[in-house]
Amino acid sequence: MPTNSLTPEAIAKLLQPYIGAAAVPPEIYRQLASYLQLILKWTSRLNLTSIRKPEEIVQRHFGESLFAGLHLGPCDSLLDLGSGAGFPGIPIQLLRPELPVTLAESRTRKAAFLREAIRTLNLKTEVWAHRAEAMPENQRLHTVALRAVDEMDSAVAEAARRAEEKILILGTRDARYPTLTNRFQLEKPIPLPNSSEGVLWIAQRVRSGAAL
Repeated sequence: MPTNSLTPEAIAKLLQPYIGAAAVPPEIYRQLASYLQLILKWTSRLNLTSIRKPEEIVQRHFGESLFAGLHLGPCDSLLDLGSGAGFPGIPIQLLRPELPVTLAESRTRKAAFLREAIRTLNLKTEVWAHRAEAMPENQRLHTVALRAVDEMDSAVAEAARRAEEKILILGTRDARYPTLTNRFQLEKPIPLPNSSEGVLWIAQRVRSGAAL
């Protein structure tokens, strides 16, 4: 392991504020150590993340993704829209190995990284290496997750088209999502650990006859 990477034990300690008392298999920390090693290797030639310190990658990317996964609730399929380096989709897949997860990432080199990460971690995750708008019109998933995507309003609108039940957004406390319209109802934001402004927004689909 590169000297600038972290051990599974160090990763577990850094992630404790995000996981709390949740029962997380110890194997996840070994997988995250391999994932971190791969990110650090690829970041030398591809701008996967603006964060360079391994400890911050673990906290900001792994921790916040796992935090979202622990608030996912019942779910039978997940789309990570604008996945980038695999956040939050890959950590959620590690947390919920039985869950069908699709990573939508249109940038060719980042999609190649995602495939390499999936191969390295031996995951069943799928990669959609095109814009999410290009998915078959009738393709829907139970939950769509977003984190730090470009053109957020457009991305949220696409998430609303694809999500059957729920949208998870890792964003900020003062963010507004007008493209959700009245099809989804935002719950009270959940503060992210170690962040003054970061929150997890959960939007539930409003069914006919339900109160807005």
